[in-house]
Amino acid sequence: LVGAIKGIGEACRALDFPIVSGNVSLYNETNGIGILPTPTMAGVGLLEDWEKSSNIAFKAEGEVILLIGASKNWGSHLGQSIYLRDILGRIEGTPPPVDLNHEKKIGDFIRASIKDGLTTSVHDCSDGGLGVAIAEMAMAGNIGAKINEPNTTAPEIEKEKTAGVSGTGAIATSINSTATFFGEDQGRYIITIKQSNYGKFSTLAKEQNISCARIGITGDKYLKLGDARSISVEDLKNAHQAWFPDYMKEEL
Repeated sequence: LVGAIKGIGEACRALDFPIVSGNVSLYNETNGIGILPTPTMAGVGLLEDWEKSSNIAFKAEGEVILLIGASKNWGSHLGQSIYLRDILGRIEGTPPPVDLNHEKKIGDFIRASIKDGLTTSVHDCSDGGLGVAIAEMAMAGNIGAKINEPNTTAPEIEKEKTAGVSGTGAIATSINSTATFFGEDQGRYIITIKQSNYGKFSTLAKEQNISCARIGITGDKYLKLGDARSISVEDLKNAHQAWFPDYMKEEL
């Protein structure tokens, strides 16, 4: 816990990020089972012009989807990820490394792009990785998307639980897009832009040495990640929004 708080302080200084409030939960329990010590923070920011802001919702069909700040293979870090924990029941590996200089550089670039009116939607990649972030954007805008199939070597997640875990969070290697779509590599953003702005945006990114991968396009009422089967945005929204009311009905 002390190390986590020191890390938070280091990040706040590097990113010039003001913390206005916070709390640390040390003793909370549910059904007699304690939670991990959890620092929680509240931050504040200032928008000079709220009309020059951006949210996560896809705005229109036929817009370009870009992944900003990622490595050439888009990312693949499954260690300590939501996918590894919730789908495979495994809590192992190291968390994804954080490069604070990279975080600030990419964050500054994204904010400038929003201010210049180049982006139509913006979302960070965090819990659940690239696939979850894109699904959230699709649900928010009620517009589907087709994401390219990544051609990359990614960690194999079907090995036995006794398989070794490297310091980078990889669990072995094979061609597997699962890790690309659900790995939680840091410092990445998904944005959409109009087709007419793609040339200008890609030039700006190249001039600032910012990685900018064209990963797909918005459209239709279905979300399709690579070669996986498509799923309707309506089904995604039902699964996302209906589970809690259904759960409460069962409890009552």
